[in-house]
Formats: sequence, C-alpha cells, structure tokens
Amino acid sequence: MMNANALEIIDPRVDGEAAEEPMMDRLAAIVESLLFAAGAPVPLGRLVQALDGHDRREVARAIKQLADAYEREGRGLRVVEVAGGYQIRTVPEHGPWVRRLLGGRPPRLSRPMLETLAIIAYRQPCTRPEIEAVRGVDVDAVLTTLVERRLVRLMGRKEAPGRPILYGTTPEFLEVFGLPDLEALPPLRDLGELAEILRASDLSLTVDGVVPTAESGQDGARDAGGDDGTPENEPGEGS
Repeated sequence: MMNANALEIIDPRVDGEAAEEPMMDRLAAIVESLLFAAGAPVPLGRLVQALDGHDRREVARAIKQLADAYEREGRGLRVVEVAGGYQIRTVPEHGPWVRRLLGGRPPRLSRPMLETLAIIAYRQPCTRPEIEAVRGVDVDAVLTTLVERRLVRLMGRKEAPGRPILYGTTPEFLEVFGLPDLEALPPLRDLGELAEILRASDLSLTVDGVVPTAESGQDGARDAGGDDGTPENEPGEGS
C-alpha cells in the first residue's frame, strides 16, 4: 500500500498562482526602476511600451503592488498617479528634511498667481482679457511668470477681433498640485455667481460688473460641484 505522505497532490490553479508571484515581484521591481529613472510622471501606455511583452493589466497590477508595498512597509516614498501618469515621490511629512538637504524652499505662488491659475484651470482655453474681466486687475505680469514657471502655456489664438492669445494649464500644473487630470479639479458648486462666470463661454462687462453673455447658456469649462477650485498653497510675494 502506497504511503499517503508520498503523494503530492498539486492544484494546477494554486501552482499557477505561485509561479506568477515571482514574475509579478520582478515586474514591480522593473517598474520601480523605470519610474525612478524617469523622474517625471510616466503614462501607463509608455510603461507598457517599455515593458515589451506585458499587457496593461499586468503593468497596472505591478504598479499597485509597488504602491501597496511602499504603504505597508512605511517607506519614505509613494507611487502617485499625477499629471496623466505615475511618479515616485517622497512622502509630504518628510518635506522639511528634503528641503534642508536640497537647500531652501520651493518657489512660492502668490495669491494673484493662485487666483489666475484657478481662473485658467476652469475656463481654459481663455484669453488675458477674460482673466482680467474676472479678476478685475491687469494680469500681464502674473501670466508672464506663470508661463515662465511652465504652469501655464499658450494654446493658440481665439477667432475674435485682435485674435488674442489663448492660455491653458500644463502637465506641470497637474504635477505641482498633485492632480491626475483636470477632471480631478475641485467642483464649483459652492462658488455661487462666480461659478457661473467661470463656466460661461463668453463674458460681458456691464454697469453691474462681469456677467455671462446671454448666448453662453449653460456652456462652460466644467460642471458645478464643490470648492472654489483655488489650489491651496502658501501665499508669498507676487504681483
């Protein structure tokens, strides 16, 4: 009679899962190397192209495995989805030590810059006169600074008298504020009348102030939903 202990009954499904684990560990390690080397956010499609032979589902699973490992082990790094891709970042609470090592603080965004960015983010593409109509002040210097910092970009010219330049946000804007895409912007529900102005496709200047033109209707850059949309940051000096 054969000893039952000599028999090794193997479930093919379990055996397949066990064989898959080393492959996923290896894939997660490679993804870690790619994200570290890239520095900037890397779209999932680009990772799939670099990892020839692995499909999107496998690569996405490897990213999640890496992110979970960082969290579970209390590491000083995190995998974040930002600006349409994935990026390895230090955890925010380690910021003071990182700044001490690198020297100084990152450039601050003044309140005028934040206000101008918020208008562009929700109304884009929009022109300088449209931004000034909402803010009520000249924004030429602020726009120049935002373009130099690569938070705002030129998107062509509007088909209107004088063909004014159209402005929009950049991938760097999403990266700075930790947003995966523009759909992650806070909604506008609580802004009241200002929300209507930010959503309107065209504005008119009347004796009562800036108002959406009648033909704007319900057109707008984004649907209403929540906060004021101004990214929170520490105000500094600025024009």
